[in-house]
Amino acid sequence: MTSTLSPNIPVQRRAGERQPVTTPRRRRTRGKGQHSSGRVERLLGQYTDRQGSPREVLARPGAAGSVLVLDRERATHGDRRLVAHLAADEPAENAAIICASYLRDMATGHYRCRALMSEDLHSTPFAEQPVAQMSTKPASHRQPVDRLGRDYRLQPLQTGMSIPELRWCRGPQGIVPEPRQPVSLREAIASIESYEPVCTLTIRALSPHSAGEISTAVLRAELTRVQQSPIVLNRRLREVVLAVIARQELSMSEIAIRCGRVKRDRRGNESGETSWLARRIGLLPEGGQHMPTPWIHSDVLALIARDGLGISPREVEL
Repeated sequence: MTSTLSPNIPVQRRAGERQPVTTPRRRRTRGKGQHSSGRVERLLGQYTDRQGSPREVLARPGAAGSVLVLDRERATHGDRRLVAHLAADEPAENAAIICASYLRDMATGHYRCRALMSEDLHSTPFAEQPVAQMSTKPASHRQPVDRLGRDYRLQPLQTGMSIPELRWCRGPQGIVPEPRQPVSLREAIASIESYEPVCTLTIRALSPHSAGEISTAVLRAELTRVQQSPIVLNRRLREVVLAVIARQELSMSEIAIRCGRVKRDRRGNESGETSWLARRIGLLPEGGQHMPTPWIHSDVLALIARDGLGISPREVEL
């Protein structure tokens, strides 16, 4: 694998330019898996780069419940690189999914990361991004309903501020209890396994509210995270995979083998790692989870579409 270590050449930086965070090479006195704030770091994977330096990928807590996925030297914990910054409402297993994708890309030399900046430790992802139009299709007037019969509505909530806050709320269909349970936009999308109509309803609800009447800061940040996150719904991919299997064009094992996920028995016979495929498309839960995830990294979706099914990723995107 190719290391991304910078050459030891002095570089003059312009005034005001951000400096990468560096970790001094010194003896560590803290316990393994912890940093100075006492919060636990979670090891996701390890590898050795092409210069022979052992490195590790880990998840550590960031600001406001977010999670930083970092790549660093295993021995010194230096040369820290930011692989991804996950929002607080993203599923915990997304860090492991991103790590697996990063290590595969690292093996081919087509990985993406950057030096960790001090701002990353104290900021939340997408907090200040503008809201972009996601869909121009007219939204249905019916409230979104999930498979458990719960509907989702945008409602103003009293959250201790001087003005109410506009949030998505969940409750039994046809019943409007007070108060309904507030949920994030991502959680609402995951529950109904569809971006619409919740995204269009969100965009339409944000536009008429002027400053001082109702707070939309949280809802705007949630919409921006959904629009920019590489983690996408896997429902359409699952439907296509099951349809291909039903037509007996391919089996789960054949699709997994095409994606490079191969296992061998004691006799050396090869077969596809069907459990990996089942977890990615939401048929089986991830390790330690009770329910299958409705999410998949867009790179993994593209891998299964192109290599496993032989179709364009756009055909399995929602």
